[in-house]
Amino acid sequence: MSEQNLPLSQGGAATSTLPSTPESELAPTAHLRPHHVLLLGLLSMLGPLANDMYVPALPALSHDLGATTAQTQITLSAFILGFALGQVIVGPISDALGRKRPLVFGVALYTLASLLSVLVPSVELLTVLRLLQGLSASVGAVLGLAMVSDLATGLRRARLFSLLVQILNIAPMVAPVIGGQLLRFGSWHVIFVALTLAGLGLLVASAWGLSESLPVDRRQAGGLRATGRVLRGLLRERRFVGYALSSGFAFTAGIIYISLAPFVLQMSFGLSAQGVSLTFGLNSLGMVLIGLVNTRLVGHVSSERLLLWGYALLVFGGLSLLVSVLSGFGLVGILPAVFVLIASLGLIQPNATTLALADTQTAGSAAAVLDLLQLALGAVVAPLVGLVGTTSPLPMTVGMAAAALVALATLVLLAGPGHSNTQEAEHEQHHAVSSAVKERFLGTGVRAERVSVLPGEGDGEEMPMRNTKAATTVSPANNGTEGRSQV
Repeated sequence: MSEQNLPLSQGGAATSTLPSTPESELAPTAHLRPHHVLLLGLLSMLGPLANDMYVPALPALSHDLGATTAQTQITLSAFILGFALGQVIVGPISDALGRKRPLVFGVALYTLASLLSVLVPSVELLTVLRLLQGLSASVGAVLGLAMVSDLATGLRRARLFSLLVQILNIAPMVAPVIGGQLLRFGSWHVIFVALTLAGLGLLVASAWGLSESLPVDRRQAGGLRATGRVLRGLLRERRFVGYALSSGFAFTAGIIYISLAPFVLQMSFGLSAQGVSLTFGLNSLGMVLIGLVNTRLVGHVSSERLLLWGYALLVFGGLSLLVSVLSGFGLVGILPAVFVLIASLGLIQPNATTLALADTQTAGSAAAVLDLLQLALGAVVAPLVGLVGTTSPLPMTVGMAAAALVALATLVLLAGPGHSNTQEAEHEQHHAVSSAVKERFLGTGVRAERVSVLPGEGDGEEMPMRNTKAATTVSPANNGTEGRSQV
């Protein structure tokens, strides 16, 4: 059966087509079954699972491979960079080649990288494999949402996006706990065995349970070259750069914690790997809860004000953390301060995205670039902070507090009053904004295109959507809080 006529197969079975009916008149959701949506949701969880399950094992991995703390942290940064770059690359490729081939190739590469990580003899080789794992995991975040966008329209598409995000939000809460529990049964190798089995299962399910969703006549050329042109244009927009860099430094505070906390909490405070995984899960829960609060406030409070509230929480959490460490309060002071800091990202991420994309005509590419800048900053800075030391909580604390202050200063200097278009931003918060993974790495993650969901969509009308990358949809009462791909 040709690609033009085959949206999604049902367990590999052939689907019927109506050759006499024009494609534009076919119901695009006819073959989009609940088990397909579940599969796409599981594919989008590849990134958060590979990142968050791995974190509690960092100290043990460092010891077994004879690696320094900084070298071990670079394996985490390599994954984050790979995931961020992959989202910029995968979208344009899938626009030109279709969705299924890049998806199957990416999941196969993810499975292979996970398997080889079980057998890895050195931290240098593991770093390369983690980079490949991050690149390949991005296909689930980008293409799962893209396929729903290809096949669903209007309110149906909005509901399916919301369902995918609900599935995705589970990952950053349960992944660290799963990783910690797996360590009860063996070394860090067990985690990569689990990731290999998960990848293999999703590879089989994707190859036989999904079919091409993007017809040949809707594919686009231009690809990465066009993305490069968009990137150069965006970097000349002061307001966009301001929101991107400020939110990037905010996420840097979170990534510093994820990179160093497993060492600090286990070596300085005696927590077990299971205890560390539990604290990570609770922090992710806080971020999700604040995101839900943000969703309720949208439409009643401006995005600028919500964003400032987010940065106020971020700075308060960072400075409280610093005071707790300097005063010797121990975990009683440290854990609540970290909870506030991580939770603040639930306000910062959606509102910074909303405002950054308010004026751009290339929302899909802009969202991918926004995510790239956010994640790349943290991936580079975190290992540098680790070089200072992990036997004491002070370097981690200073790094997180400094990142929070720089984030606020960047916002004020580059995107403060006089640099943003308030009217456009207010209009934008009634439209969907793509986001992610995820709450990636903290709940990090999805990225990609934005879709406008207007009040009239219940009648079957929808706004045009680009085919670069799909992302989470936001209804008029949601400005993107639940739209991040969680890594």
